[in-house]
Amino acid sequence: MRKFLKRSLATTMVLSLAASASLSVNAAAEETTYTIANAPKCIGISWWDRMDSGNRRFAEATGNTVYQSGPTGDADTAVQIASIEDAIASGVDAINVIPYDPVSCETTLAKARDNGIVVISHEAEGMENVDYDLEAFVNQEYGAHMMDLLAEQMGEKGGYVIMVGGLTSASHQQWAEGAIARQEEAYPDMFQVCDLVEGSSQEAAYNTAKEVIATYPEIGGFIGCDTNDPPGIAMAVEEAGKAGEIAVTGTCLVSQARDYLNNGTIKKFTFWDPADAGEAMCSLAVKVLKGDPIEDGVDLGVAGYEKCTVKDNTIYGAAWVDVTTDNMSDYDF
Repeated sequence: MRKFLKRSLATTMVLSLAASASLSVNAAAEETTYTIANAPKCIGISWWDRMDSGNRRFAEATGNTVYQSGPTGDADTAVQIASIEDAIASGVDAINVIPYDPVSCETTLAKARDNGIVVISHEAEGMENVDYDLEAFVNQEYGAHMMDLLAEQMGEKGGYVIMVGGLTSASHQQWAEGAIARQEEAYPDMFQVCDLVEGSSQEAAYNTAKEVIATYPEIGGFIGCDTNDPPGIAMAVEEAGKAGEIAVTGTCLVSQARDYLNNGTIKKFTFWDPADAGEAMCSLAVKVLKGDPIEDGVDLGVAGYEKCTVKDNTIYGAAWVDVTTDNMSDYDF
């Protein structure tokens, strides 16, 4: 009888352990994954290709599905909105959006949220129909930093122009505001030669810069807010024989500015890694989907976004870096 009881007890324990292991496996297998659509201003250029690498990095690490779609080559609000509509129709769990014209996207993003889709924006502080807007930094502070870079290269005196990718771009407007405020506060011998000008593509930046150089002989420097602006401006500066005389800085990627860094037409620029921003948006979207708390100090698990500041529905990281020939190989993308 004792032997029988021992055998029965052993059998029961084995079955219990097996059942527990089976439940653990099933629970792991049933862990929820999500589909996230990323809708940038456009696709097919270096900046947004780099962001997509961050999307893929997140997907590979977490098992979630992330895809990117939008207008090809040049920003186009109508095509971007159509991409968002397609994402809504396909029933995604979250949409990450970097709106070319934030105001025009509001109605469509409201529709997404009405359908239970989490919406995360980037470079669009102040949007209403999003769960959260994620910024790589406080935009006015970034603009002030770009002005510091320009002032350093201009010897803190002379005329300058700020070029934005689009006059409807909310973040570019904030950078310009921050840059102008910084100049007026700290660099009284510098001045704007004209109102903001528009780039939007490298060719457009080149053509606009040519016109500015021809129209305003007192021009001593440019800030280009769009990643296409500094190389387009640099091309115009070189063509005018003004390399070394007209300073060029702003936001760019090494892959676009490499030649101009090497020959000195661009001495220093600043940027944030769009791959990190893409990955951080995905991380934030999943936290919201899971109901995790979003509060000061939230860690999105990405460099520059480990201890974010939360103000209303805007989240700020601390993710900008400066690039020169000394460290350009660290950011060779």
